[in-house]
Amino acid sequence: MKKLFALGLLLGAALAAAPLRLATTTSVNDSGLLEAILPGFTRETGIAVQVIAVGTGQALAIAGRGDADAVLVHAPDLEARFLREGKGVAHACIAYNNFVIAGPAADPARVGAAADALDAMRRIYAAGATFVSRGDNSGTYHRERALWRAAGLDPTGRPWYLESGSGMGATLTLAAEKRAYTLTDLGTFLFMQDKVDLAALFDRPDPRMLNQYGYMVVNPERFPGANREAAYRLRAYLLREDVQRAIGAYLKDRFGRSLFTPLYGRCKVEVSP
Repeated sequence: MKKLFALGLLLGAALAAAPLRLATTTSVNDSGLLEAILPGFTRETGIAVQVIAVGTGQALAIAGRGDADAVLVHAPDLEARFLREGKGVAHACIAYNNFVIAGPAADPARVGAAADALDAMRRIYAAGATFVSRGDNSGTYHRERALWRAAGLDPTGRPWYLESGSGMGATLTLAAEKRAYTLTDLGTFLFMQDKVDLAALFDRPDPRMLNQYGYMVVNPERFPGANREAAYRLRAYLLREDVQRAIGAYLKDRFGRSLFTPLYGRCKVEVSP
């Protein structure tokens, strides 16, 4: 009886642990990945995770005010700046996939015949085909704008260039309604492909389309109120071999390919202050 009572006290203490505030991109949330892997962390540690799913830029802004304990985002240049400004520490690469240009199956801009990602963007521009941008300072938006710049183009102000100002799931839905093109991460696209009438028109290896997800602990020296212990425990959990395998296996049976490929902490694109 005493042992059971003591166990109850320990469990009660664990369940009473301060929650972890995780600011993250909508893509890992809209793809269902967090819902699949975070409950295991809570069961093991008793630490509830409060997910704040927004665009990468907004996630970093929230964390940069000390209103989150950790971030999981996908914009290496913005992550490097966050580290350089002393707002984050302990960066680790968790997983990657690729960006995809999705659009109507009829493909009026012939994106499917593009030689590479920049050729695909040039085809959309030349055709004046409707394109829905996130327009929300997210990692996906930053990559889209980088592609336009690299292609020597600026679609801003064109009547066919629309901005959703929303997350990835909502943007895909709008693109389907408008019979438009959009840039999306592979994970969210596959997760939603049965719900939106869009085809993956450019979905093949291209260095410009690499999509890497990085985790950072909000610097506890900069923000003493941050839940440092929980943030480091989640970092260790996400990098654990069995969890990394689970990330790689997430919905792989359903789609015949990985929505996310684990990185085991080893970045494909280096992120340094």
